[in-house]
Amino acid sequence: MKELSKKLDLKYTVHLVKDGFYGKQDAQGNWKGMIGEVVRSEADLAVASLTITAMREKAVELTKPFMQTGIGIILRKDIVSSESHFFEFLNPFSKETWIGILIAYLMTSVCLFIVARLSPCEWSEPQTEGNRFTLLHSFWYAAGALTLQGAGPQPKALSVRVISVIWWLFTVVLLASYIASFSSMRNSDSAKLSIETFEDLAKQDIIEYGTIRDSSTFSFFKNSNHPTYRMIYEHMQRRHSLVSSVEEGIRKAQGGSFAFIGESVSLDLAVARYCSLTRVPEVIGMRGYAVATALGSPLVKNLSVAILQLTESGELEYLREKWWATTCVSKEGGSSGPLNPHCLGGIFFILAGGLALGVLLALVELAVKSKTSAEEQKKSCCSVFSEELSCRFRNSSSKKDRDVPEKSKA
Repeated sequence: MKELSKKLDLKYTVHLVKDGFYGKQDAQGNWKGMIGEVVRSEADLAVASLTITAMREKAVELTKPFMQTGIGIILRKDIVSSESHFFEFLNPFSKETWIGILIAYLMTSVCLFIVARLSPCEWSEPQTEGNRFTLLHSFWYAAGALTLQGAGPQPKALSVRVISVIWWLFTVVLLASYIASFSSMRNSDSAKLSIETFEDLAKQDIIEYGTIRDSSTFSFFKNSNHPTYRMIYEHMQRRHSLVSSVEEGIRKAQGGSFAFIGESVSLDLAVARYCSLTRVPEVIGMRGYAVATALGSPLVKNLSVAILQLTESGELEYLREKWWATTCVSKEGGSSGPLNPHCLGGIFFILAGGLALGVLLALVELAVKSKTSAEEQKKSCCSVFSEELSCRFRNSSSKKDRDVPEKSKA
């Protein structure tokens, strides 16, 4: 109304409808609710989630729709299972956790490769023999440990063994957490109902369901010839599960085993405000919301044009995103969610410490050997240490050159 008043230079006052209804006819054909107030000239406009119907179109003038809606279902998250998908086996860990595991695997493999080259206990003669822990073998060794399968050859040096043990501990905790989380998710979903359509709702008898009494949604089910919708209408009539307002329906849905059937736009707003609720995917009976004026009112044309202008300029979409924005950031109701890096932060920290310790031990082992060699060769320890490093990380082309004449002789 604020945006419409700017477009049309209107001044308006807002009051709530006296009887609390949107608009329905009584037994004598008289209109109640907002439609009745417009018909009796008690109000110039009716602005609300007022659904366009054939009966209302006969009684009042309705503008172009300012919002599209349909009929949906909301209920508590903890009584309905989540939708399954092809990659559901990835659900136990969050996306950030999987990325962290991949980075940990790559870093551990590279550290194994580096430490195996640094440690003289693992690679004692770099000039004459090849290193067993090549980069490819390091990746294979780490992958084997990740699946609890051994991959030889096994390390000999203390520094490499430290990294191996820490990586084994990391994988055991990781696999235990994955299995526990996956089992919890499966057990949780198996105890819940799978409701994704109105047919699913109609075929079960555990959850009660209902809609607003004498509303346009109620009339949709009452007048429908669809077998599923007729079944839902007859169930609501038989069980007397109708409610008097949207607020009551939402309150009953929050309370437990009750599914509230209403207009999807209103339900989406409730889901955005109450994090314990969820809306099922299916939406039926698409229709629009409109502003109602008295028959023959000169306002209806200008209001329709203004609504179309607001739609074309994106103002209505902006208002929808603004007021329907949700603040729900976590799952409620005790349901199991994916483990994030914060939950497994301790084991990642231990792994990082183990990698650092392994590299440090390898440097110490190399330094001890360099000191011994320096004393034998009467050289400085730093120069021997530098020569050892360069020898262990440069390409062993000289070794290949020596191998060629030997093969020729053979």
